[in-house]
Amino acid sequence: MKHSIALVTGATSGLGYAAARLLAGEGWHEIIVTGRSLAQIKETAAQLAAETKRQVFTPLELDLNDPVNVHSAVAALVKQGRPVDFLLLNAGLVPFKQRVLTATGVEASQAPLIGHHQLTVGLLNANLLSSNARIVIAGAEPARGGVPMFKYTDLPAFAAKYHQGDRTAAVEALIRNGPNVKYVPNNAYADAKLIIAWWTAALARRLPAGTAVYAVSPGGATDTKVVRSAGPLLKYLFIPIVNLIPGMNQTPETAARRYLQASEFGTDVSGQFFASAQGKFSGPIEAQRHPHLHDRASQEAAWQAVVKVSGIDLSSPASLSAVS
Repeated sequence: MKHSIALVTGATSGLGYAAARLLAGEGWHEIIVTGRSLAQIKETAAQLAAETKRQVFTPLELDLNDPVNVHSAVAALVKQGRPVDFLLLNAGLVPFKQRVLTATGVEASQAPLIGHHQLTVGLLNANLLSSNARIVIAGAEPARGGVPMFKYTDLPAFAAKYHQGDRTAAVEALIRNGPNVKYVPNNAYADAKLIIAWWTAALARRLPAGTAVYAVSPGGATDTKVVRSAGPLLKYLFIPIVNLIPGMNQTPETAARRYLQASEFGTDVSGQFFASAQGKFSGPIEAQRHPHLHDRASQEAAWQAVVKVSGIDLSSPASLSAVS
């Protein structure tokens, strides 16, 4: 992969900010940094330039909750006309204590995936990812299961009970936090990250040869603003306990390095979800082998549900002969 142009979402603080700074240190020629406020992301770009002593940061307004704004951001990138080599879909949100829906009826923690889908597909449809581009999207440990206080939905059972076995409808219900979905913040977060892992696998089957995508859990990095919306149990009980256990937390810079590590992976592991070893929140990442992550029907259901909610699909997808 050429170290020419990288794009980092959610770059105004935390992991996105750390990743942008690390990319500058690795010699990237241009790093497009995004944030919901143009004024704020301009300030961020200037701060990054001052810290790194490199004038390589280009600010771009991007509100993943606003489809019109995402379309405008893609249009701006089309006008620029230079393909992106590394697309880091970092922006995310821990759910609020009470359910919050966006203006388009999407649960708040699910909304970043919808915006990221619109951005990614928009770039692919405009041929604005380079021929060997790498895409990394932020996952999280709860998607694999076995994380205290987090539980993802058993999609096949949920689909059978409420949607006549239609998994696409079931995923859409989770994305919208529909009438048969009980809102539990931590569980909503686990569902959001599991759907990301499934979406990643489905996208990998649709990418042009040479391009690859990975879902990557940055692991424990509680010194970020991502937990600003978390409920009191998570913020004041779980996180402080984790912080006391050696090896269960890490700096934003260490966590962000996982993204950069994955950007150098090959196409042979495209579509995989990488996270810590079972029971860990830091240390080396490894491809997750849990059966629910590799359920082809759930992966395709996640893709189709995101397409339906976002209203955008690939205009000329690669061969889908492997898709059942």
